[in-house]
Amino acid sequence: MSRILPYCCALALLLGSRAAIAEEVFLVPTKDNTLFESATGSLGNGAGAYIFVGKTGEGKIRRGLLAFDIAGSVPAGATITRAALTLHMSKTTAGPAEVSLHRVLADWGEGTSDAAAQEGKGAPATPGDATWLHTTFDAATWAAPGGDFAPEPSATTSVNAVGSYTWESPQLAAEAQAWLADPAGNFGWMIAGGESANSTAKRFDSREQADQNNWPTLSITYDATAVAPSTWGAVKEDSR
Repeated sequence: MSRILPYCCALALLLGSRAAIAEEVFLVPTKDNTLFESATGSLGNGAGAYIFVGKTGEGKIRRGLLAFDIAGSVPAGATITRAALTLHMSKTTAGPAEVSLHRVLADWGEGTSDAAAQEGKGAPATPGDATWLHTTFDAATWAAPGGDFAPEPSATTSVNAVGSYTWESPQLAAEAQAWLADPAGNFGWMIAGGESANSTAKRFDSREQADQNNWPTLSITYDATAVAPSTWGAVKEDSR
């Protein structure tokens, strides 16, 4: 959705004002996937409706992956002041768990794999899928099984019953700012948590979910004061 420069902003420009121009955009992922713990790295769910996090009753770990095109929705030169990720958790058999976002350190893929039924067991990986062993099945691998990601969490939220949850922190905003400046280094976030015990798995809706109201959404607020005036009218309010 394009936006015409408001009268108040145009007037401020004519008067030489440096008043802050706050904008907010809402992004959905450009790709998402689940890493299903597997010795062969042969499972994925790139086209599935769900993302899984935690541990199954059999002790198998699940980790989610999300990436967003920040540079395609926020004008170059803007200062990001807030970043908040909202996910809808649609199924769990466990109690509360601390679920964290971690910055991913390598690029990864989303294939056409689509698991059956409730999707918790994954599906045979297809070319390009991120898997437990592969950044892109079966052409390239992670440096370590389970994915390459920053050990320190970028944000953490306690996830309990079915519903929507939001992750927000200054670190998320700082990472979004870094990816705006260097889009080539934007590999998104790993979603991990509940890995210390069995039967902690939680299911989140992915961007392939039929109900768009439950899609993962990244809200970014930024200050466009330093952005060239000619770009203001092109700012997107909603990337959907």
